[in-house]
Amino acid sequence: MDSVVSVFPSQRQDLQTTRSWDFLGFTEQVKRSPAEGDIIISVIDSGIWPESESFNDEGFGPPPSKWRGICDDTLDFTCNNLAGNFAKGTARGGVPSARIAVYKVCWQNGNGCDDADILAAFDDAISDGVDIISISVVAQSIKGYFENSISIGAFHAMKKGILTSTSAGNAGPRLATIVNVSPWSLNVAASTIDRKFLTEVQLVTTRYISGTECKSCSASSLDKDKVKDKIVFCENINNGSETLAAGAAGTLMSGRRQYDSDNSYALSAAYLNLQDSSNIYAYMRSTSSPTATVLKSKERNDTFAPYITNFSSRGPNLTTPGVHILATWSRVSPVSGVKGDPRYTSYNIISGTSMACPHATAVAAYVKSFHPKWSPAAIKSALMTTGKMIYIFLNLDDDLRQTITMINSLLLSLLLTASCMSAEKNPEAEFAYGAGNLNPNKACRPGLVYDIDAFDYVRFLCREGYDTKLVQIITGDYRDHCSNATEGRVFDLNYPSFALSASPSESIRHVFYRTVTNVGSPTSNYSAVVSSPNGLRIEVNPNILPFKSLEEKKSFTVTVEGRIDKFMASASLIWDDGNFQVRSPIVVVVP
Repeated sequence: MDSVVSVFPSQRQDLQTTRSWDFLGFTEQVKRSPAEGDIIISVIDSGIWPESESFNDEGFGPPPSKWRGICDDTLDFTCNNLAGNFAKGTARGGVPSARIAVYKVCWQNGNGCDDADILAAFDDAISDGVDIISISVVAQSIKGYFENSISIGAFHAMKKGILTSTSAGNAGPRLATIVNVSPWSLNVAASTIDRKFLTEVQLVTTRYISGTECKSCSASSLDKDKVKDKIVFCENINNGSETLAAGAAGTLMSGRRQYDSDNSYALSAAYLNLQDSSNIYAYMRSTSSPTATVLKSKERNDTFAPYITNFSSRGPNLTTPGVHILATWSRVSPVSGVKGDPRYTSYNIISGTSMACPHATAVAAYVKSFHPKWSPAAIKSALMTTGKMIYIFLNLDDDLRQTITMINSLLLSLLLTASCMSAEKNPEAEFAYGAGNLNPNKACRPGLVYDIDAFDYVRFLCREGYDTKLVQIITGDYRDHCSNATEGRVFDLNYPSFALSASPSESIRHVFYRTVTNVGSPTSNYSAVVSSPNGLRIEVNPNILPFKSLEEKKSFTVTVEGRIDKFMASASLIWDDGNFQVRSPIVVVVP
């Protein structure tokens, strides 16, 4: 059929708060826009527990006049008045006055979300009049832009002025593991905050439980008579469901991988590194009646935060807190999610990029409340160019190098403990954290934005190789957009970052074309500040951008040349007018 963009099976997509806002410096006292209460955030996910205090609509007026949706109350579902996400004394969200509209697309006990339901949810959200879409769901593999339900939905949302915020996925730490790669959506990784939880195991105590050993701790390997009321030592990590079903009192798990996040287990549990596991194993072999106590977990300060957690997929746009996040929890589900766990609560500590994505969504909504006419690309640019990072300046003139070296020697230890991302913490650098850690306080006033409209994305698709007919069907515009678009390159998309691939030790030279829009001070002069590693030379032309009014646009080129002899090289361009610093990462990679 001529009107069909693509045909693909409806597959299952995978599912992927609190102290985190304070850690980002986004306090309850930040300036709020009166328009925040008119912002509607669409949440496409596994649904919510509407009886939670976090969705209490007391004090909220009627929905904004632009809202065209209805509440489905046919399944004994409580319909609140598009309540905000704030519960005093328990947890707080980033935009407490905003409204949320929840579209449930995940139905099979957390096993996935059908493409057909995802596309229907996007259609409904766009039609209902939402401002931002948040979807913490990822495809199972990278596909073409229009063979991916989230990419398709996000494209149509973008055409209506709606930014889609997506989770990076939990397939890290391998590189290039994100699958939501469309440039018209925001892709969010998970970073840590300054709290962690440790569980200690005490051996040979007067208050004890006897222990036993099991290699795999699977249902077939556990003898109920032997493990009943005992702590089971497992040589693998598991969720505790099998040991709980077998009647065990607790479990100790051993593994090679070092985890930087904790999970809730169905019974007392601790995950041990190889050295501690070896000590416990030796102790169990030294006595006929090994005994132990799994102590209560304790909260500790993580002074190394923030850094990208192991599970977070690599290749995001930016990062936000996604580890140990206090979140609303349904009281019909046990804390651990394991059948037989008797604990039920209204809040839970959860980790995952599904926790990171809503943070970025909230800040995007916060920016939208101050700048309702900004495009999705402008909002995305504001979030990316204000991201928190430690800048390592390498190729600079001598005076500036000397000044910065003095500053770095005094402040590096302090910067490493601030809420900044750094290659010192994640050697994968931008492949781990993108443009840096979210900076809510600066995102509303980025100074300059890299804007992109729907037609720019159309030209990008043409340059990617999509033919005229398909592009016409996608856009609904039957003019010939691709004939002239092929004169440029995919690199010319007005993106707030720069990426280039190269062969090992090959000499490279590439010119990027960009345009920025002034949204800072009406009259200003921005100077280009470039940092680059040895082996690369980066030239910006012109290197000074004078502005005489708001919304004025200025174009420039960035020329990257040289060669690298390692996997990747990180550089950056900062446009600085003394008030605003607009940072874009520049990355050269050897695939």
